Amino acid sequence: MHSFIKFYKKEYITSIIDYREGEEKFGQTLQVSSDGDLSDFQGKFVILGIAEDIGIRANHGIAGAASAFSSFVRSLVNIHNSKVFNGNQFLLLGKIRTGGLMEESQNAEIETLRELTEKLDNMVFPVIQQIVEAGKIPIIIGGGHNNAFPILKGCYLAFNKSVNTINLDAHADFRPAEGRHSGNGFRYAYNAGYLKKYALLGLHQAYNNESILDELIKNSDFLPIFFEDIFLRRKLSWEQAKRQAIDFVKTNKFGVELDVDSLENLLSSAWSSVGITSDESLNYLYNCGKEQQVCYLHISEAVYKRSDGMENVLIGKLINYMVQAFCLGVQEQ
Repeated sequence: MHSFIKFYKKEYITSIIDYREGEEKFGQTLQVSSDGDLSDFQGKFVILGIAEDIGIRANHGIAGAASAFSSFVRSLVNIHNSKVFNGNQFLLLGKIRTGGLMEESQNAEIETLRELTEKLDNMVFPVIQQIVEAGKIPIIIGGGHNNAFPILKGCYLAFNKSVNTINLDAHADFRPAEGRHSGNGFRYAYNAGYLKKYALLGLHQAYNNESILDELIKNSDFLPIFFEDIFLRRKLSWEQAKRQAIDFVKTNKFGVELDVDSLENLLSSAWSSVGITSDESLNYLYNCGKEQQVCYLHISEAVYKRSDGMENVLIGKLINYMVQAFCLGVQEQ
């Protein structure tokens, strides 16, 4: 596993903490690893970064998702350490060694990008498998939604059974198996038997093609809940929609997915002026975390700086809030 991970040195974490006399920052107690061995780590949460946008570009998207993880780490280490939210509970494992693949991907054709995405899959799933086998909850930050596939594969191998997942997303990411990219991670996982039940919360009707929607509606393994049914038609409240989705997956081990393009006015690879609020996303993550069968958190498609020059300097802090919301839910089970 360790050959796929770039580990963080304690000296680096120390260097990005804004110290203040009489106060203890999260980064001062945050655990780091030098070799990937989790046997001595007594906490619950293992943080893994995937700094890439290969899968997004393989899906004709805009680059930039490689930039979010480092922004998140800088924000995380500077929150206040407390009994409720303590760095001892967290191990910053590191980030997947994507540098070589990212270099290869520059100016590459779609087919090459899809081949590189598959290579990335093979680096990610063994790391996830080892974290889950150690009895920990992986928190995966950064990169495209293509990484849902190796995450689900890693969980499947660790549990030796298929898992469920809940996804707060404007898009189903269930495009055809035409070569790996950010738009078909759940399709590949379902076809391979890694994914069993799939709840899709907040789908935007106009941004998913009809054949995919027909398939999701017909198959009892899927529960699509549309943004329009919640916020336009008011067929069900946000609370009811969220509860339906959670209840659909919670009978088995399940993962929690959040694509930041589901939030309104938030810079991402496919940002939208329409979506849910940050508060609603935090409430979703907290409620998912409170379920005993929850087995991972994956926050994807976030962008600090996009290839077209657009920036969101607050993204690290938002992801930080998201991780806190989920982990508080887990701790309050």
